[in-house]
Amino acid sequence: MPKIGVEQSLTAVQQELQSKGYEVVQLKQEQDATGCDCCVITGQDQNVMGIQNVVTNGSVINAHGMNADEVCQQVEQKLNQGQ
Repeated sequence: MPKIGVEQSLTAVQQELQSKGYEVVQLKQEQDATGCDCCVITGQDQNVMGIQNVVTNGSVINAHGMNADEVCQQVEQKLNQGQ
């Protein structure tokens, strides 16, 4: 099952993904994204200082303005594109 990294504040998204059987990892630090197939971020602190470090080859989904179900649909879509 794919490993999904989710920012800490997105509790509803974490629960929704877990209910669908995904392995969910909380993104507390940058290195937590290592090995994730997909990451979900709030978008609030996205690229604040203009620094971009690549820590995962997986897709990154900005959850800003989406509910948990919409985010899960995006995750599934991104994962299906990678196959």
